[in-house]
Amino acid sequence: MFYRDGEVLACKRAPGKSAAGKWEFPGGKIDDDETPEHALAREIREELGISISVGDLVDRTATPVGDLVIDLACYLVSSEEEPTRSSVHDDLRWLPADALPTLDWAAPDLPAVAKLIKTGVPHGSG
Repeated sequence: MFYRDGEVLACKRAPGKSAAGKWEFPGGKIDDDETPEHALAREIREELGISISVGDLVDRTATPVGDLVIDLACYLVSSEEEPTRSSVHDDLRWLPADALPTLDWAAPDLPAVAKLIKTGVPHGSG
């Protein structure tokens, strides 16, 4: 997850996408030959069009969603570039931890959201 000055980047799934209208941290599926960190960097390039460096793991939780179990690992990320658009989201917002509960989050992201609400969003630029 991107963070800067005590805020984190939240992205809303666009109409026509799975989980449309739900908020999430950007990222995606891991291919068979990838580590979670490599997959995150690839997915961010595909979704947001920028390059990132992957930092510390924030949370990893397996969440049942229908007939699936989504194993979601959330990492802190940094970039020299500012994300301004997305191929799968129709809204991008920077929010402090206390504003995260105001959004309708996708179920797999809720454990990471809860952790951020409890611990706060790191300061500095990520």
